[in-house]
Amino acid sequence: MNETHSGQTAAKRTPFERVALLLQGGGALGSYQAGVYQALADADLHPNWVAGISIGAINCAIIAGNPPDKRVARLREFWETVSTPPLGIPYFKALEPKDELNHQIINQARAMNVLLFGAPHFFVPRVPPPLFWPSGNAEKASYYDITPLQGTLERLVDFDRINNSGMRFSVGAVDVCTGNFTYFDTATHRIGVEHVIASGSLPPGFPACKIDGQYYWDGGLISNTPLQWVLDWRPRSDTLAFQVDLWSARGALPKDLIEVEVRHKEILYSSRNRAATDQYKRSQKLRNAVANLLRRIPSDLHDNEDVKMLQQEADDKVCNIVHLIYRAKKYEGIAKDFEFSRRTMEEHWNAGYSNARETLSHPEVLQLPDRLEGVRTFDMGDDRAP
Repeated sequence: MNETHSGQTAAKRTPFERVALLLQGGGALGSYQAGVYQALADADLHPNWVAGISIGAINCAIIAGNPPDKRVARLREFWETVSTPPLGIPYFKALEPKDELNHQIINQARAMNVLLFGAPHFFVPRVPPPLFWPSGNAEKASYYDITPLQGTLERLVDFDRINNSGMRFSVGAVDVCTGNFTYFDTATHRIGVEHVIASGSLPPGFPACKIDGQYYWDGGLISNTPLQWVLDWRPRSDTLAFQVDLWSARGALPKDLIEVEVRHKEILYSSRNRAATDQYKRSQKLRNAVANLLRRIPSDLHDNEDVKMLQQEADDKVCNIVHLIYRAKKYEGIAKDFEFSRRTMEEHWNAGYSNARETLSHPEVLQLPDRLEGVRTFDMGDDRAP
């Protein structure tokens, strides 16, 4: 099945002109996104635009860089590869958690294992550690070497397909020297493995990635979601956007230092998605109002410069923004974004699959909103819960 056919199939399921999958950064939590994609694929809803930050960029590359019938298998291969125990020692059933406290202890122990030894075919510790042997090289100024990730992506991703298939692909990164946010997009760039790696180069764990003489860090340093990039693109289209968030903006009041660190990380990387969505809804309502007003003005005013300026901003396109938010269990703690164990990976994957299936069971998600309404948002989970 090619992308043109998959886009036509999605159009049969839903009247939207564009189906976009937007994937946030969040390290080991990213297998939740893979589960969401599996549910979309099962529903024959293949996006025609994928956009991601950090681990979301990696998942997007695997999706866009494979034919539809192989994407889930390639995502599975990636997540099973990086969740293999770094020393090759299997996790024994006898060590499986029996209660929440035991679960938390085991999670933290496995996360410590990753900190010390890395994640297979993803990243490995630098030897000697940079604190004891400063490199003097921007591409080695980090605790981990991510050369293994390049090999993994080149094995699992067909970059010619990304650049030629017709599926739009975007990943965000930050220019280290200017602090400016940049999107590498198939509409404006020829995408290579380096663009995906740049989007996930979170310091000081990972080094800056060099592209055309400039150095880039993880896009999550500025914005951890590509939502605004996709929705503001012109010409605008009726869009069904699946916004997959790995960090919940809302949570309980922390009562100890560990909970403070967890909550701090959640607020930092949730990227104020609710505020961005509310702002977009208001802006789109204004654009709709301007479009309706322009239809009523006399024809002899159409050449007026002010009217021409308003015409550039006016449109009556509509959008459904579907939030799929991972809500971490309390036992996952501060290490949840670098706890790459197989059991936890499966938990995240299954949660994404289940949440997406539940969301898609509501037919209104796939239906166009009223043109006067402009934008509808959906979140079938209870984001107010801690």
